[in-house]
Amino acid sequence: MGRHRIITPASLEETIELGTSYGKNLPPNSILALKGPLGAGKTSFVQGLALGLGIQDLVQSPTFTYLTLYEGRLPLYHFDLYRMRTESDFFSMGFEEYFCAKGIVAIEWPERLGSNLPLQALVIEFSYAPEGSGRVLTFF
Repeated sequence: MGRHRIITPASLEETIELGTSYGKNLPPNSILALKGPLGAGKTSFVQGLALGLGIQDLVQSPTFTYLTLYEGRLPLYHFDLYRMRTESDFFSMGFEEYFCAKGIVAIEWPERLGSNLPLQALVIEFSYAPEGSGRVLTFF
């Protein structure tokens, strides 16, 4: 798997704080691929990203919308591909243009893109810590 870093936030609040830190420091055209089960903290991390980018809008899981746009220091393009059937759907809608739109791309359920996830994407896997003691975020 290569080099990776593991962070174990004790609460969703700490997950938001971690996202905020990333939002303050990510350069334009950053792509974050957020993997993990329902309720593992992916949207909480994106809420923090938004705060770090100076976005005042409420960030929610866009489960019934593939893409939600937010304006801040850099634009945030929040994708939720949970309901997307095939990777070709993503590309037929022209969504790949956001990969180089000078903003931050956060993709929940990036597995739906198959092997088409850009190589420069930072993959963050969200999982539950053993015995319900928080979450585990593994960065690849």
